[in-house]
Amino acid sequence: MTVEAHIPSALWRMPRAGNRAPLAADGAFMLAAWGDPGNVLGPESPVVAYTADRRARLAEALPAELLIIPAGQPRVRSNDSDYVFRPGTDHVWLTGNAVAGSVLVMDTTGGEPDSVLYLRAPSGRDGDEFWQNDALGDLWVGPRPSLRESQNALGIECRPLTQLEGDLELSARRARRIRVLPTLDDTVDGLVQAICGPVFEPHFALKSALDHLRLIKNDWEIGQLQQAVDVSVLGFEDCVREWAAAVASDRGERYIEGTFARRARLDAESTAYPSIVGSGRHATTLHWTQNTGRLREGELVLMDMGVELPTLYSADLTRTLPVSGSFSGLQRDVYSAVLAAQQAGIDTLRAGIAFQDYQDACGRSLSASLIDLGVLHCSVDEAMEPGSLFHRRWTISRAGHMLGMDMHDCNHAPTEAYLSGQLAAGNVLTVEPGLYFQQNDLSVPEELRGLGIRIEDDLVVTETSSVNLSAGLPREPSEIEDWMGRLAA
Repeated sequence: MTVEAHIPSALWRMPRAGNRAPLAADGAFMLAAWGDPGNVLGPESPVVAYTADRRARLAEALPAELLIIPAGQPRVRSNDSDYVFRPGTDHVWLTGNAVAGSVLVMDTTGGEPDSVLYLRAPSGRDGDEFWQNDALGDLWVGPRPSLRESQNALGIECRPLTQLEGDLELSARRARRIRVLPTLDDTVDGLVQAICGPVFEPHFALKSALDHLRLIKNDWEIGQLQQAVDVSVLGFEDCVREWAAAVASDRGERYIEGTFARRARLDAESTAYPSIVGSGRHATTLHWTQNTGRLREGELVLMDMGVELPTLYSADLTRTLPVSGSFSGLQRDVYSAVLAAQQAGIDTLRAGIAFQDYQDACGRSLSASLIDLGVLHCSVDEAMEPGSLFHRRWTISRAGHMLGMDMHDCNHAPTEAYLSGQLAAGNVLTVEPGLYFQQNDLSVPEELRGLGIRIEDDLVVTETSSVNLSAGLPREPSEIEDWMGRLAA
């Protein structure tokens, strides 16, 4: 028998069947006769095996405090449409949970951390959220797991999000200090400020402590990063296999971007950052993400791309390839200069050296090459003097950064532990020198203008050297030409 529903709210109407009068239905009709959806969560996140220890380390670093780490909220893209939600890195690192709106509260006042994860409970059938709320209702976005299911899966006490305010008011009386990871969730920031009053501060010290703890990766994390790199290498191979179609396209840069994105969505979660595909003079713009250009014969195309896994561990790789499949003499010379600088940086890596040491190794090599190219008119020592900008005009950025769950990982770690600190075994970082000669740079020979080259690999620091996670992606000019010829055939 066909049941026809008429919703008085005029949200929608079902078509009438013939001339039969409709059966009136109200909210009770929408909420009645639903079975249990069963378990909602998929396989347990592998992150969970490490979260209890991570919370204990954080409690040791910040004792006798109340620590609040939100997962974050979706951000509006346009009108009532949000950007795809990406949970806060630190929340996932500490819980394995990736659900928007969740909040981790750690009370370290009693020595052992007392951790509670506040989650939005399932819609239930005692209100209209289930079918009327297009952002949260089960009929719109799918069922949420029960608190018990989440607690069993994550190994942490879970309470309904509606309890957060009252619990915070009680806990705040015992804590020496309340720290919140700011800017992720405006509602949580406002709630903590209301509880703390004028003493509230958005404690970036909490973020600094978390980034400090995340600087050294364990074997499982390195395995995750290797997996992200391996998928990224497959994505680069996909692009070269479809090279002819990309060259034929009016927007070849976007063809490459889309090809890589397909691999990222199939074998990972997404791309780790907006892919940079810059052909010709576009390659000289470090953050070129418009990707609107053609791939023109005789030019180079710079491809800076990496995938992010469901665990958030990410890769960050760059190769600069000849559109025709072969480097010209000048292109090979400049490419070889960048490659030599990258190798100088890689050769420097080992536990105990300063982070700046491998940056300087790349910089000295590039400065020497700029002198040989007739571009830089000073000595290498002068180019490398503190505060000198002699080589920065054509090298622009640092020659690498930490890598992990964020593409630019641990940026808020204490300066003495990162930028001015020493490398340690288990650090994972990029080595990515480049030379960028702008199209309108009248200080360089005309034949160099519009030429941009970067080479980037992901490496794990060891006690005595490093391991290149992306060694499977060719770097040498002749190897690149052979690789392109084999895959593009």
